[in-house]
Amino acid sequence: MKFADDTKLFGRVNTHMDREVLQRDLYQLLKWSKKWQMPFNTGKCVSVHFGNSNKQCDYYMDNHKLDVVKEAKDLGIDHL
Repeated sequence: MKFADDTKLFGRVNTHMDREVLQRDLYQLLKWSKKWQMPFNTGKCVSVHFGNSNKQCDYYMDNHKLDVVKEAKDLGIDHL
């Protein structure tokens, strides 16, 4: 999802393959952003894990490991 300068990528991750698919999508998003000269500030990009049984995998953008947070603001609104 994209709104103004805010981008969200999400998916259900139950298996190692699911994690690989989401990581590949992050890579493709980063590749697109560089092509169109709309780079992400990877220092501000984060990962939020939902659910008690979430495997809480690590994700990377441009060799930068995304910080894991418990909540994130979306247009000034907190999400848990």
